[in-house]
Amino acid sequence: MREYLLTLCITAAVTYLLTGPVRKFAIVAGAMPEIRARDVHREPTPRLGGIAMFFGLCAGLLVADHLTNLNEVFAKSNEPRALLSGAALIWLIGVLDDKFEIDALIKLGGQMIAAGVMVMQGLTILWLPIPGVGNVALTQWQGTLLTVALVVITINAVNFVDGLDGLAAGMVCIAAGAFFLYAYRIWYSYGIEAAAPGTLFAAILMGMCLGFLPHNMHPARIFMGDSGSMLIGLVLSAGAISITGQVDPDALNLYAGSEKAAVHQTVPVYIPLLLPLTIIAVPAADLVLAIVRRTWRGQSPFAADRGHLHHRLLEIGHSHSRAVLIMYFWSALIGFGALAYSVNSASMWIVLGVVFLSAVGLVLLLLPRFTPRVPVWAQRFVPPRYRRRRRAPEATAAAEAATGTEAEAPGGEERTPVTAGVSGVNGATAIGARSRFLDRR
Repeated sequence: MREYLLTLCITAAVTYLLTGPVRKFAIVAGAMPEIRARDVHREPTPRLGGIAMFFGLCAGLLVADHLTNLNEVFAKSNEPRALLSGAALIWLIGVLDDKFEIDALIKLGGQMIAAGVMVMQGLTILWLPIPGVGNVALTQWQGTLLTVALVVITINAVNFVDGLDGLAAGMVCIAAGAFFLYAYRIWYSYGIEAAAPGTLFAAILMGMCLGFLPHNMHPARIFMGDSGSMLIGLVLSAGAISITGQVDPDALNLYAGSEKAAVHQTVPVYIPLLLPLTIIAVPAADLVLAIVRRTWRGQSPFAADRGHLHHRLLEIGHSHSRAVLIMYFWSALIGFGALAYSVNSASMWIVLGVVFLSAVGLVLLLLPRFTPRVPVWAQRFVPPRYRRRRRAPEATAAAEAATGTEAEAPGGEERTPVTAGVSGVNGATAIGARSRFLDRR
């Protein structure tokens, strides 16, 4: 565990320290696109944050190669080299897209080539553990197609969810954390060495995200861009492929009693092949909904819009930070819920806990729909948004000016009619007061 933590810290430190210089380079290189209609940020922000994340990946692999225990991963497996090759290719495509905005089909082709490069070097799915059936071996073509599909889906799922400051990096970090704990358990509890590369990939991925997040939290000083989102998506998919397609459930027979029981214990790992990842089910669901929505409208599946889940959270009234935290909550609930179920699938408390937390998540999700008002005596104990606001005299006059109505003065006298044509300083003051009043309401 100490070597994994050291690798994680080195990766995070390198990524964090390089992000500042990379930001300056992105500004000089002109990688600061203008504000688009679908963007949430208000000022042009440099991209190319994936450069720092890639060098953090390289530093993590380099350090791991010189550690006593982790060195065996490089000696007995070619998967780290396969990951580095595919990551370098997808990173170069992302850098070009951040600067020149290349066509979506070209990016898709590059993603498939990067996945193919990893397959050629041994990072591929060899078999599938299927519940109730057991271990099903795949042909070379089947394994290749399934691996490429998983890589492409995961990359685009992460890329699609990268729409708010700190959202993609935080969600992937949560997913990598859950995946690391499961892979570490397979590796050290069962002694299955085939899980070692996936454990290393998850630790490095957490370091990449943690090192970049301080620069990317709202308000972000730099975006990771496609060079970063596609990179972390590929690393996450590589870990899932390494665990799911390389670890033989037969090796668990000694602990589970039978192959079917061993397959049952790997549920949280083989489910990622179907969703494709339970640990990033939220961005995967966003990907599916985006494709269906755009295809239904007759648009290209890669045509950007403001219909993503995080955009909808903003539309119903959530702040930027709260929308990000809600997405974090659901990612952690799904990822760590699957992890807890894998440890003790017979416990009803785990299921009840997930159900309860899901209910809490729904309440948080719909919170802007409810604006309860508290009694006057309790107003100073609650946030301002829950306090009752009194109608100010100037706001009353502004409302009358807008409607052109008269109000009766005390003592039976009539006030001078105030019309909407009020001009000058007094009129501007009244209109401004009305605007502020309506904003508060």
